[in-house]
Amino acid sequence: MKTNLLYGQNELEVEVSDDAFIVEPNHLPGLENDIEALKEALKNPIGTAPLKEMVKATDKVAIVISDITRPTPNHKMVPVLIEELNHVPIENFVIINGTGTHRDQISEEFVQMLGDWVVDNVRIINNQCHDQETLVNVGKSKFDCDVYLNKEYVEADFRIVTGFIEPHFFAGFSGGPKGIMPGIAGIETIMTFHNARMIGDARSTWGNMEDNPVQEMTREINRMCKPNFMLNVTLNREKEITSVFAGELYEAHDKGCEFVKEHAMIKCDDRFDVVITSNSGYPLDQNLYQAVKGMSAAHKIVKKGGTIIVASECSDGLPSHGNYSKIFEFADSPQALLDLINDPNFKMFDQWQVQKQAVTQVWADVYVYSKLTDEQVIGSMLKPTHNIEQTLEELKQTYGENMSIAVLPLGPLTIPYVEEYIGQV
Repeated sequence: MKTNLLYGQNELEVEVSDDAFIVEPNHLPGLENDIEALKEALKNPIGTAPLKEMVKATDKVAIVISDITRPTPNHKMVPVLIEELNHVPIENFVIINGTGTHRDQISEEFVQMLGDWVVDNVRIINNQCHDQETLVNVGKSKFDCDVYLNKEYVEADFRIVTGFIEPHFFAGFSGGPKGIMPGIAGIETIMTFHNARMIGDARSTWGNMEDNPVQEMTREINRMCKPNFMLNVTLNREKEITSVFAGELYEAHDKGCEFVKEHAMIKCDDRFDVVITSNSGYPLDQNLYQAVKGMSAAHKIVKKGGTIIVASECSDGLPSHGNYSKIFEFADSPQALLDLINDPNFKMFDQWQVQKQAVTQVWADVYVYSKLTDEQVIGSMLKPTHNIEQTLEELKQTYGENMSIAVLPLGPLTIPYVEEYIGQV
């Protein structure tokens, strides 16, 4: 049978055996009028007064958005926020792009993310996690680091965080407080948030919120300088808005996570020899760094010694910025990488992504179908494939003619799990 993986701006058709198990969330249609749904959520939020009643005309308002690696519909959400706060002069707004450790966005990309009107009329800044002058210390975390956040956010009279909620490979779910931490944090704080102990904890995994240390830290830091209002959405396969969650940060985010968990968590009876996954298409699949999320989702249901095939376009390369590609130069195997990263003396930003990749590779082989060169893929300790069907045929030599196959067409938008293994990977 044929199945379609989200890939780049389009889809990739792959032919698999008729008994392959397709793992994807229950399809939810996009809202008929998403703009009206956004407006209604601001007027009738969860756990707070209506947004307009909370903001004075003299307030300096900071709106935090997710960066270009996320499909958050900022071009709809931000104009609705500004329209709702039309009693506030436009010069009183600042939009802060929550890049974390990712690269800055340029003006053309902001137009793509926010639309012409917003770019032409509202001041927009990229968070600079390495620039101490743009950060301010707001306290000390119980996880043993100073907490630095974006100065303009901290000094604003009213703070709004936006985002979208999806399963996350070590925070449980994205959205909510993650827009602030690590979105607009300083590098010292981000490094602790992503250190080997935090990322390596078995509780730091897809769909787990109860005792997850990563989620615990992001919520702790948000309490030090809490957003006054949250606006988050959920999205379907077509990146259409399926629901809106607005209001008090923790209460509204919890409700959004419950909604996503109900629709995106899919039980599998057993693990599979081969798991084929996407990385949710553009924008998440624009580089190999982000494609680790698709690998990690497949890891949840692949057998020990099995194979993962991830289809991720990687239009932005490895990428060229950051340390992801450099870290592979320090070791000669995934296990050696894990040993290196778990050494307390080793600290390099982006190590968390390599750590998650290496954990997956110690468990299973990983092939990558992408626009990367073979040299780039092999240099990242992965195996290139240019024809997924051909690779499947070759894998029968290892697993036999009856090899079991699962497919995650939406990649990390789905949380597959095998009951007996919950919390073990």
